[in-house]
Amino acid sequence: MPHPLTRRQLLQLGAGAGLLMGVAACGPLGGSGSPSGAESTAATRSPARRRVGKGPRAPRPLRTPAGLSMLAHQDGDRLLLHTTGGDLDYWAGVNLGSTTPGHQPGELAMTEQDYRRWLPMMRSQGVRVLRIYTILPPAFYAELKRYNEANADDPIYLVHGIYLPDESYLDSGDLFAAGPTNAMIAEVRDASAAVHGRLRRDRTPGRASGQWTADVSPWTAAWLLGVEWDPVAGLASDAANARQPAYAGRYFTAGPDSTPTERWIAARMDELATAEAAAGCCVPIALVNWPTADPLKHPQEPLPREDQLSVDANHVRPTAQWPAGTFASYHAYPYYPDFQRLQPSYTSAADAYLAYLLDLKRHHAGMPLMITELGVPGSLGSAHLGTRGRDQGHHDEVDQMRINADLVRLVADADLAGALLFGWADEWFKFTWNTLPRHQAVVADRRALWHDALTNEQWFGLLATDPVPAGRRVVHEAGQGIRSVALDHDAAYVYLTIECDGRPATYELGFDVIPGTGGTLPSGGGDGHDDVAVLIDVAAGTADCLVRAELDPVALDGLPAGTEPKPRPDGWQLHRLTLNRPYTVPGTTTYRPPEMQDVGRLIRGHWEPDARERDSRATWRIEPGDTITTVRLRLPWGLLMFADPSSHSAYVPTNGVARAVTVTGVAATVLADGAAARFPIRWDEWNAARHTERLKRGVEQVAGELSQYAG
Repeated sequence: MPHPLTRRQLLQLGAGAGLLMGVAACGPLGGSGSPSGAESTAATRSPARRRVGKGPRAPRPLRTPAGLSMLAHQDGDRLLLHTTGGDLDYWAGVNLGSTTPGHQPGELAMTEQDYRRWLPMMRSQGVRVLRIYTILPPAFYAELKRYNEANADDPIYLVHGIYLPDESYLDSGDLFAAGPTNAMIAEVRDASAAVHGRLRRDRTPGRASGQWTADVSPWTAAWLLGVEWDPVAGLASDAANARQPAYAGRYFTAGPDSTPTERWIAARMDELATAEAAAGCCVPIALVNWPTADPLKHPQEPLPREDQLSVDANHVRPTAQWPAGTFASYHAYPYYPDFQRLQPSYTSAADAYLAYLLDLKRHHAGMPLMITELGVPGSLGSAHLGTRGRDQGHHDEVDQMRINADLVRLVADADLAGALLFGWADEWFKFTWNTLPRHQAVVADRRALWHDALTNEQWFGLLATDPVPAGRRVVHEAGQGIRSVALDHDAAYVYLTIECDGRPATYELGFDVIPGTGGTLPSGGGDGHDDVAVLIDVAAGTADCLVRAELDPVALDGLPAGTEPKPRPDGWQLHRLTLNRPYTVPGTTTYRPPEMQDVGRLIRGHWEPDARERDSRATWRIEPGDTITTVRLRLPWGLLMFADPSSHSAYVPTNGVARAVTVTGVAATVLADGAAARFPIRWDEWNAARHTERLKRGVEQVAGELSQYAG
């Protein structure tokens, strides 16, 4: 089974890990009337009719009876964003994190130039709504204001998140303790002040600092408060605080049917509403949630922690003093948890993910439901299987964009309030459960210095952050046989270009990575010290990447004895990623064996971004010539057993744990129909990430879908 890391484990993985999921005065009181007089067509409008035409979309807030400016408000199960071109009732956009390649999220490394470059790009791709997770540096707010003032009739609206800055409740089991409570109260105060351009904060590791002077409240449409609530710590906190009274604030309440966690959240939402009302603003405020803490029951869920905690937005309600209302917000992906693939009410439907969303909608009847994170990654590696091919990785970029566009449309056609794709740009610091054990051989902060093709979490963006190659160099030349071998590398791959006489039928490559160990290549060739092999069969059109069985990384994944893949008779093993540990479906006798991705089955094709026919997952191809055949190969560092190529750190599975091994270089061998070449693969260490940006191929599919709802 995939074993999602607890929030406690996230915090132990390096600087800024508490921001792993990503990482703002009201304007003139435009418009007229009150919420009760606002035009609403929610009762008659079909999903198809929600697709609005072009027109000016400047803010046109309503005025509440208390005189507050209300840019958006809840109207039954709709969220209405009030603009000069009419109300928008489907909020479509993206999430923006807080860092760039080479940096941890707590470093908040994005610059004024980044925001200035990205905002027009976002809007060109149909983004009308941008969600951030936490208080970003002052430059973000200044650039958002600058952009929106320069594009007054076509602005980008903000959904501002407030992240829990002190997650010590994960250890204490007490959300009501002074640490997390006081920190969140202060963060709520600061977030509101930042949005209104009235904040000054001293430098503190892991959070933005400086002076905020740009007022972006005229475009701040909603707030999202909280985190993906940890089930173990949440249950412990509820038990420890069972006598906490129901919460009755001026703007938000949590009644007798609420849990202590919900009462704590209601108090923080009330404090935010109080700060916003003092600044003259009133917009919807919601709590963050995810399927792990949804209020539904999933009896077929194999992992108990995925169905233990209930955090229910129905129990945290606005009072009449907060007419902007609230909504239910979920980070919900189409591939996890497993109940999506096992629960009969979902599996019997044409689309299990849609069935789950409709289940949430029924539970939150009368309240808007927004999917504030969704999407699939365009990575070579995967981490879990979804339904209808919406897996957690192993998607070509074009397929990634197609699926993302389909998901935005699916949420719209389900008549929900909005869909915010995760995320804007690929993020190198991310990790996932089935490659993290390999990375843990080295210090976590170095993970941001390289771009692991096997780690799906690093490849969710609409914007690719491509590593810059170090430079091509020739490492072997001969008058016949294998005429030349040229190398290049970047922070994701090692590139080999091999030129051979004639048209060899097979190629065999060996890589001696771990000093002092190794074996004979599958053909019996090599020097007896190889740890990784690549076998290319030209006639079959296949290429396989193998690892010596004693180095098989699957040994790090915690599979029960006897369930691991069996090695080949020659002692080699195909490179695999574990997608699911074995389990028995609860309430049945149905046994599910481990699920694997044969990531060592290399994909043939062109990978260059400007190639006419391209597969972003491709890793090899043959280019026959009249007298010379060229083989082009790019191998992810992860397939070469590296935990961190930037520090020359490989790893060896030892008693279920990755042990770091420093290597100065890799000795490589190429065999082609009897010809042989041996050469070293060497590179300099690096301590900074060099990358370029490009919109991913196929992004026009997402842009076309988002634009339909942007007005």
